[in-house]
Amino acid sequence: MKIGTLAAASVVLACLAAGPGAFAQSDCTKTVPPSPFGKDDQTGATNRVTPAVTKAAAAEIQTGKVTTMTHPLVDGVPLFGTRFTKTVLTSYTLAPGAALGDNNLTYMEDTWLSQSHVGTHIDGVGHIGRGDCYYNQTAMGKFINQNNMTKLGLENLKSFATRGVLIDLVKVYQDAGKLKPNPACKSPCLDKGTVITPEDLQAGLKAYNVTLREGDAVFLNTGWGDLFRQYPAQNALYNSGEPGIGLAAGKWLIDQKVILVGADTWAVEVIPGEDPKIAFPVHQALLTDNGIHIIENVRTDLIAAEAAANKRATFFLNMSVPKAVGLTGNFVGIEAIQ
Repeated sequence: MKIGTLAAASVVLACLAAGPGAFAQSDCTKTVPPSPFGKDDQTGATNRVTPAVTKAAAAEIQTGKVTTMTHPLVDGVPLFGTRFTKTVLTSYTLAPGAALGDNNLTYMEDTWLSQSHVGTHIDGVGHIGRGDCYYNQTAMGKFINQNNMTKLGLENLKSFATRGVLIDLVKVYQDAGKLKPNPACKSPCLDKGTVITPEDLQAGLKAYNVTLREGDAVFLNTGWGDLFRQYPAQNALYNSGEPGIGLAAGKWLIDQKVILVGADTWAVEVIPGEDPKIAFPVHQALLTDNGIHIIENVRTDLIAAEAAANKRATFFLNMSVPKAVGLTGNFVGIEAIQ
């Protein structure tokens, strides 16, 4: 670690120790739009999942078949930047003489050490900002300490019981004759740096005769997840970039009033980005400006196969998100029920 980095870390720790309000605070009304759900909103787009939306989504359950969209949570998978994972098993009651009671009871427990943004996970509205300014014009410097956020945490989420929609970009590119062979992928995949456009999204919806409606959850299949499943052999390639939505496609999805955008990639948006001077602009557009959640490292190949076989790209979304107080994100379990 460089001396400059150590100095910066020392400043951050000192500010955290000083408590809320130690960071400089911006006038966030100049850099982030207000929430359409009110000045006190901490929830974001899941406000759109009303009882009527859930009831309508339930009509997607026709056969009851359940398809997982979650990768196993295991050491060794691709991780962004300095993120890490480590599992530790506690099993000391299995040692001779350590069992409990006359009934010889033993037990085992686990410790999972990692950041929350690993594997199949959700980005909460407290994950991405523009300077000090986060969702709903929140000057975040007033709402953090060394343990968590005191505003915009995952505990504010509402239901994800809504309609899920798969947009199969592999099929779109195959049908258009634009899919290039990628020897690293065992099944067809888009190349890293491929910018997914609004027209690509619309073509994917048209392929299965789907029109997005308010409250939908959108998932993108780019084939890039094939590399994730080859861990650890392809971790470096998986993390080196990805196909993903450009800013225009992100804005188009925002206009459709969806509640989340998920993909089989580690950032959902195209990497390298469209402008090398701008970092993760789609994250800011979705999360910071509109409270639309991002789900990364989704397993989309299985539901894409179901869609191809049954000509149905919609499903009832069953997704569990821990009510984790003050957290910026967390692991999720996703199932598509058709």
